[in-house]
Amino acid sequence: MLDTTYLYRPVNQAELDLIEASGWHSFPPRLPEQPIFYPVLNEDYAIQISRDWNVPYYGVGYVVRFAVDTPYLGQFSVQNVGDRHHDELWVPAEQLGEFNQHIQGLIEVTATFKRQQ
Repeated sequence: MLDTTYLYRPVNQAELDLIEASGWHSFPPRLPEQPIFYPVLNEDYAIQISRDWNVPYYGVGYVVRFAVDTPYLGQFSVQNVGDRHHDELWVPAEQLGEFNQHIQGLIEVTATFKRQQ
Protein backbone atom coordinates (compact mmCIF):
# COMPACT_ATOMS: atom_id res chain seq x y z
CA MET A 1 0.00 0.00 0.00
CA LEU A 2 1.32 3.43 -0.96
CA ASP A 3 1.96 6.16 1.57
CA THR A 4 -0.44 8.98 0.71
CA THR A 5 -0.97 12.59 1.73
CA TYR A 6 -4.34 14.30 1.74
CA LEU A 7 -4.49 17.63 -0.06
CA TYR A 8 -7.35 20.09 -0.51
CA ARG A 9 -8.44 22.43 -3.24
CA PRO A 10 -11.04 25.20 -3.37
CA VAL A 11 -12.95 24.98 -6.67
CA ASN A 12 -15.81 26.76 -8.40
CA GLN A 13 -18.78 25.10 -10.11
CA ALA A 14 -17.13 24.93 -13.55
CA GLU A 15 -14.05 23.19 -12.17
CA LEU A 16 -16.17 20.83 -10.06
CA ASP A 17 -18.19 19.88 -13.14
CA LEU A 18 -14.98 18.98 -15.00
CA ILE A 19 -13.74 16.93 -12.02
CA GLU A 20 -17.07 15.09 -11.99
CA ALA A 21 -16.81 14.49 -15.75
CA SER A 22 -13.45 12.77 -15.11
CA GLY A 23 -15.21 10.29 -12.84
CA TRP A 24 -13.80 12.13 -9.81
CA HIS A 25 -10.27 11.04 -10.77
CA SER A 26 -8.51 14.16 -12.04
CA PHE A 27 -8.30 17.91 -12.22
CA PRO A 28 -8.84 19.69 -15.55
CA PRO A 29 -5.96 21.32 -17.41
CA ARG A 30 -5.09 24.82 -16.34
CA LEU A 31 -6.13 27.80 -18.46
CA PRO A 32 -3.37 29.70 -20.27
CA GLU A 33 -3.43 32.45 -17.63
CA GLN A 34 -3.04 29.83 -14.85
CA PRO A 35 0.58 28.61 -14.92
CA ILE A 36 0.37 26.88 -11.53
CA PHE A 37 -1.96 24.31 -9.98
CA TYR A 38 -1.91 24.89 -6.24
CA PRO A 39 -3.44 22.30 -3.92
CA VAL A 40 -3.38 23.41 -0.29
CA LEU A 41 -2.14 21.43 2.70
CA ASN A 42 -5.01 21.93 5.11
CA GLU A 43 -8.76 22.03 4.90
CA ASP A 44 -9.13 25.24 6.92
CA TYR A 45 -7.18 27.19 4.32
CA ALA A 46 -9.21 25.65 1.47
CA ILE A 47 -12.42 26.59 3.30
CA GLN A 48 -11.19 30.15 3.74
CA ILE A 49 -10.46 30.52 0.01
CA SER A 50 -13.71 28.90 -1.05
CA ARG A 51 -15.90 30.86 1.36
CA ASP A 52 -14.15 34.24 1.18
CA TRP A 53 -13.07 34.36 -2.48
CA ASN A 54 -15.03 31.86 -4.59
CA VAL A 55 -18.47 32.58 -3.13
CA PRO A 56 -18.31 36.37 -3.67
CA TYR A 57 -16.91 35.92 -7.18
CA TYR A 58 -18.81 32.82 -8.43
CA GLY A 59 -21.76 32.59 -6.04
CA VAL A 60 -20.69 29.12 -4.91
CA GLY A 61 -17.49 27.47 -3.73
CA TYR A 62 -16.52 23.91 -2.95
CA VAL A 63 -13.66 22.25 -1.11
CA VAL A 64 -12.40 18.96 -2.45
CA ARG A 65 -10.07 16.49 -0.76
CA PHE A 66 -7.86 13.94 -2.47
CA ALA A 67 -4.94 11.66 -1.67
CA VAL A 68 -1.66 11.73 -3.59
CA ASP A 69 1.39 9.46 -3.41
CA THR A 70 3.57 11.03 -0.73
CA PRO A 71 6.90 10.15 -2.39
CA TYR A 72 5.76 11.84 -5.62
CA LEU A 73 4.89 15.04 -3.73
CA GLY A 74 8.49 15.36 -2.52
CA GLN A 75 9.48 17.15 -5.73
CA PHE A 76 7.20 20.11 -4.94
CA SER A 77 8.24 22.53 -2.25
CA VAL A 78 5.72 23.94 0.20
CA GLN A 79 4.99 27.62 -0.45
CA ASN A 80 3.64 29.76 2.37
CA VAL A 81 1.58 32.60 0.91
CA GLY A 82 0.37 34.45 3.99
CA ASP A 83 -0.63 33.32 7.44
CA ARG A 84 1.15 30.39 9.02
CA HIS A 85 -1.49 27.92 7.78
CA HIS A 86 -1.53 29.26 4.18
CA ASP A 87 0.62 26.47 2.78
CA GLU A 88 0.35 25.35 -0.84
CA LEU A 89 2.17 23.09 -3.24
CA TRP A 90 2.96 24.77 -6.54
CA VAL A 91 2.62 22.30 -9.39
CA PRO A 92 3.56 23.70 -12.81
CA ALA A 93 0.57 23.52 -15.16
CA GLU A 94 2.49 21.34 -17.62
CA GLN A 95 2.89 18.70 -14.88
CA LEU A 96 -0.80 18.50 -13.95
CA GLY A 97 -1.44 15.45 -16.15
CA GLU A 98 1.33 13.55 -14.39
CA PHE A 99 0.13 14.85 -11.00
CA ASN A 100 -3.36 13.48 -11.74
CA GLN A 101 -1.86 10.03 -12.34
CA HIS A 102 -0.62 10.02 -8.73
CA ILE A 103 -4.03 10.70 -7.19
CA GLN A 104 -5.13 7.66 -5.20
CA GLY A 105 -8.85 6.98 -5.05
CA LEU A 106 -11.50 9.58 -5.79
CA ILE A 107 -11.60 13.33 -5.40
CA GLU A 108 -14.35 14.09 -2.88
CA VAL A 109 -16.30 17.20 -1.96
CA THR A 110 -15.94 17.99 1.74
CA ALA A 111 -17.64 21.42 1.92
CA THR A 112 -20.03 23.61 -0.07
CA PHE A 113 -20.56 27.33 0.38
CA LYS A 114 -23.21 29.42 -1.34
CA ARG A 115 -24.00 33.12 -1.49
CA GLN A 116 -26.75 34.04 0.94
CA GLN A 117 -29.99 35.03 -0.77
